[in-house]
Amino acid sequence: MDMDPKIVWLFIFVVLYWSYCIFWGIKGALSAKTASDYFIAGRTISLWVFVLAATATSFSGWTFMGHPGLVYRDGFQYAYASFYAITIPFTGVIFLKRQWMLGKRFGFITPGEMFATYFKSDTIRLLVVLVALIFSIPYLGVQLRASGFLFNVLTDNMLSVDVGMWLLSAVVIIYVASGGLRAVAYVDTMQAILLALGIIGVGVIALFYVGGWENLNNGIAALAESDTKRTPDGYSHYIAIPGVIQFVSNGPSAAGGAWTGIMILTYMFALMGIQSAPAFSMWSFSNSSPKPFAPQQVWASAFGIGLIMFVFTAIQGIGSHFLGADLQFLANHPDLANNVMGTGLDGKDLMDSDGKQGMLVPQLIYLVSDIAPWLVGLLSVCALAAMQSTGAAYMSTAGGMLTRDVLKRFIMPHASHSAQKLFGRLGVVIIVLLALLVATTSKDALVLLGGLAVAYGFQMWPALIAICWWPFLTRRGIIVGLIAGLTAVTMTESLGAVIFTSLGMEPLWGRWPLTIHSAGWGIIFNLGLAILVSMFTQDEKNLAHRMTFHNFLREHASLSASKRALVPLAWIITLVWFFFGIGPGAVIGNTIFGNPNDASTWMFGMPSIWTWQLLWWALGVFMMWFLAYKMEMSTVPNKEVTALHEDIGDIHLDVDKPS
Repeated sequence: MDMDPKIVWLFIFVVLYWSYCIFWGIKGALSAKTASDYFIAGRTISLWVFVLAATATSFSGWTFMGHPGLVYRDGFQYAYASFYAITIPFTGVIFLKRQWMLGKRFGFITPGEMFATYFKSDTIRLLVVLVALIFSIPYLGVQLRASGFLFNVLTDNMLSVDVGMWLLSAVVIIYVASGGLRAVAYVDTMQAILLALGIIGVGVIALFYVGGWENLNNGIAALAESDTKRTPDGYSHYIAIPGVIQFVSNGPSAAGGAWTGIMILTYMFALMGIQSAPAFSMWSFSNSSPKPFAPQQVWASAFGIGLIMFVFTAIQGIGSHFLGADLQFLANHPDLANNVMGTGLDGKDLMDSDGKQGMLVPQLIYLVSDIAPWLVGLLSVCALAAMQSTGAAYMSTAGGMLTRDVLKRFIMPHASHSAQKLFGRLGVVIIVLLALLVATTSKDALVLLGGLAVAYGFQMWPALIAICWWPFLTRRGIIVGLIAGLTAVTMTESLGAVIFTSLGMEPLWGRWPLTIHSAGWGIIFNLGLAILVSMFTQDEKNLAHRMTFHNFLREHASLSASKRALVPLAWIITLVWFFFGIGPGAVIGNTIFGNPNDASTWMFGMPSIWTWQLLWWALGVFMMWFLAYKMEMSTVPNKEVTALHEDIGDIHLDVDKPS
């Protein structure tokens, strides 16, 4: 029996993609002569490699596979999440340049080394490794399981989810473990291109079958009119957010949807955790200069990925209602629906099918299987690349932190470069196996842990603020705050209710109480306690030590006198954007460009909320440009940074014992 052409093309493109990955794995292995070469590519990552690689690492398979499904389910109130194209690199604008300067100056290879040296504490070193692991393993597990699910769907169940997941993971282990961060970076350059082309391609497919822009907006108007789920103001939940905040104990139960203004803001905090997670500190150390930071943050991420998500991802998600995925819409408006998804979904509603919203993107790809089977293969590899791009970086960096911050610091202080590379490779294998084990044996736990990962990453913000900007924050303040923040995140996610129940107690609250995301609760306790404890633990000797770092930063990164007058303006622009673009002020966007209940009033023929999002996306790109370039937060320092040490691990550290 002849094999389905789309499956043939799928395997052809997968083999080509795998060949590219393994090539760079071998090349990276041959180039890695020292531990620095292996763990941070010898600090030689070039401009365009970093621009593309950091973009691929920031926007994972969730952007490709999961995001459109939630736009389908929750409409444009969830589409505010597309602003993470700006808030993720915003973290980079605040911290990456200064971390690079410290890494170059003092020879840091891992963030654990940086924090341990700055705070003179191994406790903070171990906490950073812990954050890296609890971020990497579940986050990686989600990506790997999604790749197995994708291939299960697109091969017509030829490969089970688990078999596909393990097979696809094998190649990632090979090239990451062998080539280190250099291999990850060069593979990520291709993955970034595939990610962007794939999202655009799937969006074009959706728009084509919907019948064009006018049909799309006519469908949105009809969908909103017949929607039974209404916000407190009486608007369809698809095209309006349900207010500023709702005082409920369980955020997802909020009237009209969970995505209030404060929920959107604190959810963006969580996504900011991607570039404040320890892995991105190692990305900063790997560069030959800060020159790539600004173009990556402003043009590749905020402008490029932002435009793609606000247009093409939105079309995928909302447009699928008009392609047969929404049986109620199909019954109510047969004249506005094109039931091309009916066959692939076996006549089921997308909400009720196996995998729920995760089925959306595979079904959109599947639509072109008869007319262009080669495109199915190409788009499938685009999705695979998107899912592996983030995971590869976290495998490599977490393996590096285990080797440098645990093995070399506490077990083998005189480990040779060869030994460090060997244990780094073993660390990669162990981390992937743990992720696969969790993904295979405990799917429910994977969902819970995956939701925690980015919120945990965001809890590194106070520590990064301390080392990059504010010497007031002390070691004890940061340690107490970080522990409190991680605890608060855990207790305000779904896992919190599980913990209450396991202790024989009735849960006091559910997920995201008061429609505040767990990352928001975490940072309230984290930063609040960090400041409070720091007030009572000031010490002149330790402050003098910390000031050696801050004096160096001020000498090399301070603004010229002519630009210091712009600092208040920078604060105003940033706070206004966060308040109105992704915060409480976003509620204005429900109605400012037209009445959600009357499509004839919609300016530009689009619902007001979508116009508002596009407007604040453009203003967000301006904010990023102003901070990165005008305020010189991501530009090359005016004064050259000279290295004191090539490798901090080869010198004695004056570090206090864990306490």
